[in-house]
Amino acid sequence: MHPLLQRLTELAPEWQHRLRTFLSQYGGTAVAEIRAEQIIGGMRGVPALLCETSVVLPNEGLRIRNIPIAELADRTPEEIFWLLCTGELPTADQTASLRQILAERATVPDYVWNVLRALPSDSHPMAMLSLGVLAMERESTFRQAFQQGVPRSELWKFWLDDCLTLLGRLTTLAAGIYRLRFHRSEPLLPNPELDWASNYATLLGLPDPTGQFRDLIRLYLVLHSDHEGGNVSAMTGYTVASALSDPFYAISAGLNGLAGPLHGLANQECLRFLLQMIDTLGTNPSDEAVEQYVWSWLQGGHVIPGYGHAVLRVPDPRFTLFRQFAQRYNLQHELIALVEQLYRIVPQVLQRHGKAKNPWPNVDAISGSLLYAYGMRESEFYTVMFGVSRALGICAQTLTHRILGTPIMRPKSVTLQELEQMTAHSLVPRQ
Repeated sequence: MHPLLQRLTELAPEWQHRLRTFLSQYGGTAVAEIRAEQIIGGMRGVPALLCETSVVLPNEGLRIRNIPIAELADRTPEEIFWLLCTGELPTADQTASLRQILAERATVPDYVWNVLRALPSDSHPMAMLSLGVLAMERESTFRQAFQQGVPRSELWKFWLDDCLTLLGRLTTLAAGIYRLRFHRSEPLLPNPELDWASNYATLLGLPDPTGQFRDLIRLYLVLHSDHEGGNVSAMTGYTVASALSDPFYAISAGLNGLAGPLHGLANQECLRFLLQMIDTLGTNPSDEAVEQYVWSWLQGGHVIPGYGHAVLRVPDPRFTLFRQFAQRYNLQHELIALVEQLYRIVPQVLQRHGKAKNPWPNVDAISGSLLYAYGMRESEFYTVMFGVSRALGICAQTLTHRILGTPIMRPKSVTLQELEQMTAHSLVPRQ
């Protein structure tokens, strides 16, 4: 029994007892009221999902297992995954064990590459990633255990096994897709001596003489690993997993949600906005020119990509950490210079404009520009980068639910007519 499985085996009874006790004492307690506009508006702000791994606080930002993300920026993805799964930071030996497990499972089977090579040459890399994950479903130990009648209380152990296999292969798969799709070159073989992030950076095949790109990838994987349970990718993965579909189905489904332009494409939109601004204003534009450009953009009915957030009311700490990364390495690039300039100018403009609840930058305002500055110019691949990282959180969230034994998702839907009837006796319709 490897250390992560052993630790979760020790923790599981306590978690299960805590949930049973809570339900027996408070299961019938009402915890929130729901407005009609929330039902229609994507359930925004409705506390309707159980998520143990992370929380996003409006005036602080992301906390993973109650630790501010800024305190985790120097950690490795392996440490973050252990933390997400257990609620504890691992020891050096525990980290080394997890790193070894992922490295041992890093080789993608040939049949997966054959499937991807058979796709049209212009296939979207996110479709390729999702399909590659689905192709590996045939190896699911969770599905086999369920079919063999393993007690449901023990199924989570096989869920963990599938997650480790999937995560071990995911960086190899994603990097291979990058090479196949954009460079018409063959995937590289993983190095069992490297950690998860270093292998990923190496397998992408981009020049990295200083090791800075490797460090960026490590930070990228940590900062995008989890973001509560209500975003589209996490909630989709959770919903699919609640049917006891195995992790390959659940992660593929979550990736499909992430591929949507309203969820995972934001950093591409930010990069496009910056490149368009450089095309119009040239490099090193004056503050006055940038401010005028931003005003014109807003007056045209557009939003400023990378600014504002559904939950946050302060600068996204992930943006701050990426910005500090660029400063630490004294990264000299026209895009990074423009990101800095916009950071000084845009919040003031948005505050004067009067329509932004949160005028501060989010992580997308800089993440794509950093990838571009280090040589990854194919913005269509950026969502894959996001997806590899977010798989850590979805795996941990769904694992927690399998340990707790939560049931299948089945909320009640209503028609518009039913809503009209429910609200017919309200005092005065809102004008």
